[in-house]
Amino acid sequence: MKSIQSLRGLVQHLQIHKTCKTVAVACGQDANTIQALARAVEDGFANVRLFGNEMVINKVCDDFEISHSVFSITPCKTDEEAMKQALSTVRNNESDILMKGLINTDLFLKSVLDKEFGLMKPKTVLSYVCAIELPDYPRLLFVTDPAVILQPDLAQKKAMVEYAVKMAQKFGIKKPKVALISATEKPGEGLPHTFDYSHLCTMARRSQIKDCIIDGPLDIFTACDPNAAAIKGIQTEVNGDADILLFPNIESCNAFYKGLMLFGKGELAGILQGTEKPVVMMSRSESELSKYYCLALACLMTENN
Repeated sequence: MKSIQSLRGLVQHLQIHKTCKTVAVACGQDANTIQALARAVEDGFANVRLFGNEMVINKVCDDFEISHSVFSITPCKTDEEAMKQALSTVRNNESDILMKGLINTDLFLKSVLDKEFGLMKPKTVLSYVCAIELPDYPRLLFVTDPAVILQPDLAQKKAMVEYAVKMAQKFGIKKPKVALISATEKPGEGLPHTFDYSHLCTMARRSQIKDCIIDGPLDIFTACDPNAAAIKGIQTEVNGDADILLFPNIESCNAFYKGLMLFGKGELAGILQGTEKPVVMMSRSESELSKYYCLALACLMTENN
């Protein structure tokens, strides 16, 4: 498989391979979501089922001159009903992807995590991985976890690495380089996450974590700037060429990725990991383009390759 180098390249890959999946959207009634979905339908990689307030959905479609007929619309009186019905179609294999629309995140996640009616695989970790495209970085950068796990323990960090590696491989990166990010390259008691990093590196050497190169702790420069390691005199297989960045906690990762979006002109595609089917969960204020790319990523993750 030829590697996918950009988010636009992701869409082109889906079109070339004629990948088209059905997405069920809980409360799919906000402008950015509807515009993103209409674009995905037009570009041929999604069929869309909207669950929510039909009057609002129709008005948004009219406001943006989108034909109602491009969607299958199921009227729902409450957010709870919309969530339940959308989730049910995914569980029953009538839809391939679950997507969050204009619905409270707590309600959405509670439904996804429900042990009896949700989408979690048994004994798995729920996490979030995103692919970020930056004008000044020569490849897509996979980042975890900016959205779900507050303070990951060692087992959660291992799962986060494995999810990110699996995603990178879907983009055609056979053996991605994983940088374990910290403020410094030196482990220490003041940075307890760095001891987990040492364990992760040992796991990789013992093939308990497979198909990737892992090193850390590394700072952002050593992870992403080829000149930094030489200047600092640090020997690392990542060597400024990282494909994946794993952060020690949600505060550092969330601030990093939002900074890239705001100041670095980044674009992203991200989904939840650990679920039986792809789940697209974004902030209600996210842009149309980000939601469009997240949906494209979810379609890619359903491919068998």
